[in-house]
Amino acid sequence: MRTHRCQSKFSLRHVTEAFSLLEVMIAIAIFFTSVFGILQLTSQHLRTARILQTLDVDRSSLPALLSMTNFLEIGPLPIDIKIAYEDAHPGVTVAGFVDEVATNGLYRVDYSIHWMSENSVRQTRNSILLWRPNMGAPRGGLPR
Repeated sequence: MRTHRCQSKFSLRHVTEAFSLLEVMIAIAIFFTSVFGILQLTSQHLRTARILQTLDVDRSSLPALLSMTNFLEIGPLPIDIKIAYEDAHPGVTVAGFVDEVATNGLYRVDYSIHWMSENSVRQTRNSILLWRPNMGAPRGGLPR
């Protein structure tokens, strides 16, 4: 910046030169172009990282399917539950067993879920308790 002394017939004052409007607009355009370029590069890297991320299987939907049934049989998991879960999660297999824990209608379901992830077979095992009081009552008797 330069300072000039201008003399007028009324007073002596200092005039300071500043950036012109065109120079400010060019500087703002350069700034925003660089910022938007950096943001675009960052979003591309985040999208690539999201694509490369290995997704796990939703492990909570099998207990949800089991909890919606009104009738449980002691033995292997019901075939309709297995088919519904495996259709919703391609490449996943399910195995399990239903066992009665107490005579008041409490059942334990032990299950395992198998799937491929990163060229290896992964597995998770879990147990849940389901209470089905109508199944524990003797059949043919009158309710108390």
